[in-house]
Amino acid sequence: MSIALYIGVMAGVTYLVRSVPFTFFGKKIKSRFFRSFLYYIPYAVLSAMTIPAIFYSTGNIITAAAGTVVALLFSYFGLPLIVVALSASAAAFITGLFL
Repeated sequence: MSIALYIGVMAGVTYLVRSVPFTFFGKKIKSRFFRSFLYYIPYAVLSAMTIPAIFYSTGNIITAAAGTVVALLFSYFGLPLIVVALSASAAAFITGLFL
């Protein structure tokens, strides 16, 4: 199959995913429960996608856990994202050197 067909299918699926909710929810959602449910969906989906990837990324659960702990601590203290990412990577690397 050609690459143009793949790109066309991806564009169609992306358009449908974004346009279908607008057709069903034309009015403002008034239900407090449903609005709060929709508010937390992005966080839940992002967590469900990234947590397994974090622990399988290094091939060793101990190095992944060390990097995760460092990332959580540094992000808790409000450090910039680049500092958190580089520190977590360094922690995983250094832990891997000692194992």
